[in-house]
Amino acid sequence: MSAPYKTLRCSSSDEFIVNKSRFIGYAAPVQTEEEALAFLQSIRTKHKDATHNCYAYVIGQNAGIMRYSDDGEPGGTAGLPMMEVIKAQGVVNCCVVVTRYFGGVLLGAGGLVRAYTQGCVVGLKAAQVVVMEPSQRYICEVAYPLWDKVQHAIKTMPVQMVGSEFATAVTFTLLVREKDAEQVLADLTRVTDGRFDYLLEDESYEAWDSE
Repeated sequence: MSAPYKTLRCSSSDEFIVNKSRFIGYAAPVQTEEEALAFLQSIRTKHKDATHNCYAYVIGQNAGIMRYSDDGEPGGTAGLPMMEVIKAQGVVNCCVVVTRYFGGVLLGAGGLVRAYTQGCVVGLKAAQVVVMEPSQRYICEVAYPLWDKVQHAIKTMPVQMVGSEFATAVTFTLLVREKDAEQVLADLTRVTDGRFDYLLEDESYEAWDSE
């Protein structure tokens, strides 16, 4: 699989006021330009009475598609600052829209840049930047007497337990980064004195919290 990349966990938003103007930062994970444009359109529809709906989006793990718009704000004061935030955080496959309701006080070019930068920052924070890493899903099995020992060990390991089942033995599913898998499996084998069975079920990109 390819290298890890940063994207967003979910679609979310946050807002703030600057000199009576209301700014709402929306951010969402998107896989294609069509998805980005559909998200943009949904915000435009929701806020069709807004003064501006400025946007920036980056598509592709290599950031192959990058688009932004000031949507009527003075050139370079909205879309480009938003894009710079996205690039600085290294986030791809995402779309950010900052909606503005004008409050009657002009902010000036510098004020607009700061406001739209902040709008992008709060949107990304609300949507939660995560690292999509090559990951492996293992179906594991241990005997009941070893379960407590395994649970205790797992608490300190870089894994996610995504399910367990109790039948003749304890069967559980572990999600682990590809880079950590060999060490995790070796540690669990050691903890159980070799009485630990596992089977690779799936390989995929999965979200891990950004460090």
